[in-house]
Amino acid sequence: MPIKLTAFEHKIAKQLAALKRKSGSHSPSPAMLRDVSGITVKHDFCFLSNPYATDLFLKYWKRDFGNKNTRNLHKLVEQYPSQNRVLAGKLEKIVGVPAQHIFVGNGATEIIQAMLQNFAKRKILVPVPTFSPYLEFAPKGVKTVIHQLRKEAGFKLEAKRFLKDIQREKPDSVVIINPSNPDGGYVSASTLRQLLEKLRHIGIVIIDESFIHFADKNKRTPQDAARLVNTFPNLVVIKSLSKDFGIAGLRLGYGVMSKQRISTLLARGYLWNISGFGEYFLNLLNNRGFMKEYEKARLLAIRERDDFFTQLSTLKGLKVYPSRANMFLIELLGGSRAEDFMVTLLARYGIYVRLCKDKIGLNGEFIRIASCKAKENLKLVRALKNILSE
Repeated sequence: MPIKLTAFEHKIAKQLAALKRKSGSHSPSPAMLRDVSGITVKHDFCFLSNPYATDLFLKYWKRDFGNKNTRNLHKLVEQYPSQNRVLAGKLEKIVGVPAQHIFVGNGATEIIQAMLQNFAKRKILVPVPTFSPYLEFAPKGVKTVIHQLRKEAGFKLEAKRFLKDIQREKPDSVVIINPSNPDGGYVSASTLRQLLEKLRHIGIVIIDESFIHFADKNKRTPQDAARLVNTFPNLVVIKSLSKDFGIAGLRLGYGVMSKQRISTLLARGYLWNISGFGEYFLNLLNNRGFMKEYEKARLLAIRERDDFFTQLSTLKGLKVYPSRANMFLIELLGGSRAEDFMVTLLARYGIYVRLCKDKIGLNGEFIRIASCKAKENLKLVRALKNILSE
């Protein structure tokens, strides 16, 4: 049976709809939801992160900037951070490519915008559903065309269909998100390389690996595409650092690309686009102790995501799509509207999930949920059981 909202929940729904209009294609942040009277976000399943990595970062932060080290914090705030080329050097070890091929961004979104605004010239082809900036940031005069991922194929990228669309549309720019967002679909390293071989004639091929650290528990640094920039000069690999390291508030990401593209970007700005707080985190990536502890946090997040999928898959009335990211795309099968489902979770349980109504390429009633800590995941499963049993 479809969910029925109470009068109070209808009022909340109107306030949320107003906030959503202000947020465009993105969800209102939990901070914005503080303006909605009558609700409190207790559990954020909307925005994607690794909470165990956040805990790890804060552990090192307290060690380095605690009560006895306020002088260090004073310097961090007062002094200018390093410039982009210096910061790139701090990523060499973790990325596995020379600094000359690394561009550091104020979040992956800044890099996406920089790539499209500077290098997309005529037409960009984007698989959907996807992260909306790839559809929104193309400059005036550049046409955006979509490649529809099929629902019956679990929204996975099918190489032959993808290449057929590229052959027909003849774009000069192509995007591949791996694992994809919002469904977590994964393209293997061998398939990816085969695609790159066939796309050598394309001006720029962007591979977004923002969720790659959740894809393979057997690889400590599971990034294969970044090491291919010398083999494929048209390749650009974009990576957010907020999802896997739990530091969305620091706004950090990087792109791996040709030296020429980086020189072009730096000639047009981005001199001090990263704060001292961001530089502090990049220094942690070169701390062996931090990275050893991070590996435990990464594996724990993957293990609990897989357990979460098992729990969710037992619920009737939902279809849960398998994921190699730290999120799940969920289709509502019982006739309920996704908006009502989201409002019910928020109003009754303080649980915030991602409404997917604005995702181009999704036909149906969908929500996306992040995988959090096991205790929180269990609370969401119990809430879903209650709602679905009504």
